Amino acid sequence: MMKSSIVKRSIVIDGHKTSVSLEDAFWTVLKDIAHAECVAVSKIVADIDKKRKLGNLSSALRLFVLDRTRAGGLPIPRAPLRAFAGEGSQKSSAQTVSSLAPDAM
Repeated sequence: MMKSSIVKRSIVIDGHKTSVSLEDAFWTVLKDIAHAECVAVSKIVADIDKKRKLGNLSSALRLFVLDRTRAGGLPIPRAPLRAFAGEGSQKSSAQTVSSLAPDAM
């Protein structure tokens, strides 16, 4: 069984302590965003918490990070292709691309 990469982290926002459960990749990019904007992570989290309408805070943070990376502001951390291909898969990325779009090669 694979160990979950989700880590529960405590953070103080607007004077109260709360926790969020995020994968390391999301947490790292969130910290990078805070550093780039010269603000504390807790400030970004508080702003997201105030603006969210649905869902939990952890999901809102993931969506925020996704939106920022899609906008081109930060690089997207890349996991090895094999992690997504399934147990025991040995296809190379070129084989995967050619099987998805044979005319693209």
